[in-house]
Amino acid sequence: MDVLLLGGPLFLGRHVIDALQTAGHRVTVFNRGKTNPDDYPDVERLVGDRRDDVSALDGRRWDAAIDTSAYFPGDVRRSMEALAGAVGHYTFVSTISVYADASSPGMDETATVGTIDDPEMEEITGESYGPLKALCEQAAEAAMPGKVANVRPGLIVGPHDPSDRFTYWVRRLASGGDVLAPDRPDMPVQVIDGRDLADWIVRLAETGTTGVFNATGPATPHRFDATLDACRGAAGVDASITWVDEAWLIDQKVEPWMELPLWLPGGEGYDGLSAVDVSRAVDAGLTFRPLVDTCAATLEWDRTRDGAGMDAQLSPEREAELLAAWRSR
Repeated sequence: MDVLLLGGPLFLGRHVIDALQTAGHRVTVFNRGKTNPDDYPDVERLVGDRRDDVSALDGRRWDAAIDTSAYFPGDVRRSMEALAGAVGHYTFVSTISVYADASSPGMDETATVGTIDDPEMEEITGESYGPLKALCEQAAEAAMPGKVANVRPGLIVGPHDPSDRFTYWVRRLASGGDVLAPDRPDMPVQVIDGRDLADWIVRLAETGTTGVFNATGPATPHRFDATLDACRGAAGVDASITWVDEAWLIDQKVEPWMELPLWLPGGEGYDGLSAVDVSRAVDAGLTFRPLVDTCAATLEWDRTRDGAGMDAQLSPEREAELLAAWRSR
């Protein structure tokens, strides 16, 4: 197949290129040329900006397009107008954050999505991100009815993840010593390795599969303590975990999800985000590698960064302060 990737080779886009090339497909990338421009010299690059210049797409045809980079419905509309009649299948990478109510486990693709007062706003906030992605899905389907796969990942993890929202735990457990963790060892955790997601997205394009899919995993969520054990096992390091009360951490102004990734306090309206129904994606061929494999690959990649990253996550100094305060309370 000839496949167009709308986006750059940063994280998921990188894995999509790898999956396409492994499967023997020809890849064209359309982006602004700012993300890792020297990577993949054998891949055709079209430079443009979906905001105001998509002329590089004119007169071309592809069997399928995969869009990893749209956050605003106007971006999708402009791209789809340029691609009208030029692609046979379109995959849009959305998010499980589209759902209006994330408080209940077991949400499937029929759950109500969020809305926004100004559908043309172009500012990403905690409140606008999900509804804008839902509008992107709708714009894609309106432009190519019956030819779109709207893929809703949860937390994408693995090598090359720039967010460090999973890498934090991999690095921290590999460092050994006493590790602070919020006291919810049974908290459900769903993540998707970017390589598994990319492989499956390519299969959707190959088979022309359409529809809406929750794409995180596994089907039975990991437990938080098992997730930390997988990180520890991948590193082969003896690290101990001190489980610290959630309410106390909140009193200490520790920020869930960002400073301590994966942590979503119970009863705060987020219980469904780590326990969504992924059966439709599994039925369509989504598979999951063992979590310890993801941890090991993430650790190997993280070690190439020489300690970079972790700008938003809990610092070692802050962790030590919290552990000392917890023991002396």
